[in-house]
Amino acid sequence: MNNLPESRRAIRRLLDERSPADAIASYYAFHHPDAKTQLIITPDKASRAAGYIALSRTGMDLFRPLVTLRLPSDMADSLDLIYQALMPGTAVILITPLTNLPLLQAVFNIQTEEHLRIFVLDRARFEPILNMLVSQSESPNGLPRFIIRRANSPEQEIVASAGLNWQSPHFAEIAVNTSRKHQRQGWGRSVVAAMADYLLKNGRTPLYVVAENNLPSQQLAQNVGFVNSGARLVLLQASLKPRP
Repeated sequence: MNNLPESRRAIRRLLDERSPADAIASYYAFHHPDAKTQLIITPDKASRAAGYIALSRTGMDLFRPLVTLRLPSDMADSLDLIYQALMPGTAVILITPLTNLPLLQAVFNIQTEEHLRIFVLDRARFEPILNMLVSQSESPNGLPRFIIRRANSPEQEIVASAGLNWQSPHFAEIAVNTSRKHQRQGWGRSVVAAMADYLLKNGRTPLYVVAENNLPSQQLAQNVGFVNSGARLVLLQASLKPRP
């Protein structure tokens, strides 16, 4: 089996780090911490891989690995790779291009299936928002966060926050949370705009990944200056079936 640097070199041609469509997979394949990353490639020990599966330990779930992948064009090789990387019964969180969905539906028991769109910031449409209530702090993962606290609240309640799920040399994915009773007041837009401005100043392109049916979140992104990249992903919570 290749070591991690060799495996990363072997899969380099399978991903375009500057493409929004490959941004998430590129982060987990190339930039997620080494100690929390396992790459399984096919053919094994190849210098130019035909496909790979990345198993990443994340704060998303302590017990289920996050799986990202690029499967070979041959169906039999794809099955071999999946069952080389995972034991039947293994529970995973899986992010995949839509094209892989039919095969994955055949070999995984799927508990949840969410279709995602990737929005990318259009610099020409973006205008920073000056909001004196926005302050910068640090998330538990050590990445920056922009927040708005409720005025005159003794608990200093955070009513809106924008953090990062991950960042690579080229992109960063913004995650926003606004308390239910403070939605539609422009505060989510303010913290997202603050994070987008921070990322641009630090040389990264902001991404916003949102469920296809979450129209309010899509509208928030568009109001900040994000546009639909056209890339679609599927987020699955699933467990692997015995090999057919």
